[in-house]
Amino acid sequence: MNFSQFLLILRARQRVIWITLVIVVAATLAISLLLPKTYKGTASVLLNYKGVDTVTGLAMPGQLMAGYMATQIDIISSKNVALHVVDSLKLAQNPAVIAQFNAATGGEGTVRDWLADLLLKKLEVVPSRESSVVEISFSGSDPSFVAAIANAFAEEYQRVSIQLKVEPLKKASTYFNDQTRQMRDVLEATQSRLSKYQQENGIVSLDNRVDVESNRLNDLSQQLVMAQSQSMEATSRQRMAQGASSLESPDVAQNPMIQNLKIALGTAESKFAEISQRLSQNHPQYISAKAELDKLRSDLAAAIHVTAGSVSNNAQILQQRESAIRGALAAQKSKVLELNRTRDEMGVLMKDVESAQRAYDATSQRFSQTSIEGQAEQSDISILNPAVPPVVPAGPKVVLNTVLALFFGGLLGLGLSILLEMLDRRVRSERDLFDALQIPVLGVIAWQAPKRRRFKSLKSVLSSRLRLN
Repeated sequence: MNFSQFLLILRARQRVIWITLVIVVAATLAISLLLPKTYKGTASVLLNYKGVDTVTGLAMPGQLMAGYMATQIDIISSKNVALHVVDSLKLAQNPAVIAQFNAATGGEGTVRDWLADLLLKKLEVVPSRESSVVEISFSGSDPSFVAAIANAFAEEYQRVSIQLKVEPLKKASTYFNDQTRQMRDVLEATQSRLSKYQQENGIVSLDNRVDVESNRLNDLSQQLVMAQSQSMEATSRQRMAQGASSLESPDVAQNPMIQNLKIALGTAESKFAEISQRLSQNHPQYISAKAELDKLRSDLAAAIHVTAGSVSNNAQILQQRESAIRGALAAQKSKVLELNRTRDEMGVLMKDVESAQRAYDATSQRFSQTSIEGQAEQSDISILNPAVPPVVPAGPKVVLNTVLALFFGGLLGLGLSILLEMLDRRVRSERDLFDALQIPVLGVIAWQAPKRRRFKSLKSVLSSRLRLN
């Protein structure tokens, strides 16, 4: 079917199209005029969303919450808000409403739920584009009633939003309160363990004590080095003083008594040599000089022995001092190691106390914050424009309905004409003849049917009947 065939069909079926169009438009006008007038009350609310999480306390811009506006629309159109509206306006206590409920449901269910469902059916929530304003509209036959319902939905939405924000904060406040108590008990237990450990080990100031003992350990280490060097020197001197060449020992050679005895011995030996050359062995002077020489030699040997013993005693004293310092150093090292172990254990306890203190402070801070926010009855939603009783009815819209009736009536007429043509296909052009017979068309006779004179034929029929009468 080409466009020319389509136009021929419309021309042939124009009566169907016009009749259908007239019927649809007339029915639409009749229905629009017979329908009762409806009014729409609209209240505007402004959403000042700050985006503060109730658990973490972090702030988030409202534009990052993709479903925030859709969530608020769902809250406004929720049954919870509708039930609050029913309770605030006391609609369920009206005897007429109760009678309508009994007649409609037979007493099944509750009046509150029935009214809430009816209100939600006539409620319309429309968000504004690129803004945080939401329009709450309610339609009905009474202007004052629709305005009151729209305002009630806006106010109850504000209260419900506060309730939805406050109730999680109250629950979070209770949770943080319990956690604060637990953290306080943990902090007290860790502090008690730390205090008990300090009392058992007699710790007043561990760091100062460790510093003092460490300094003492360093002093003992230095003293041990000095004692070892002195002991080694004294041992070498002892070996020289007690050896065969004791006179070569510096301690023996530098002794004033031994030096005097060596001088006196030399003098006595010279004197004895002179006397031995002049006198015989039985001479009294010879015997006296020899006795004096022997006495000096005996005194020198005794002085050397005493000096060597003194050097030996000094070496033993230095060795004992070295051993004592070494023992004190080992004891001090053990003491310092024990103090380090004590400090490590105490450091662990102190870290436990610090961790418990930080956890308690953080929990206490969150508890205070949630308690304050849970008690604040401030809403992020403001009523921008309250609804007023409308003067002009919102429906039915006669002009709009008529325009729509013209459009859809025309479409319906076209559809009916095409349907009738498909059910009763006729030849309206040479193309139809070719499609039906599948033979070429040799020629076309341009013929037009004479116009029917409907009114003239009707007049002739009436006149003939009158003549017969």
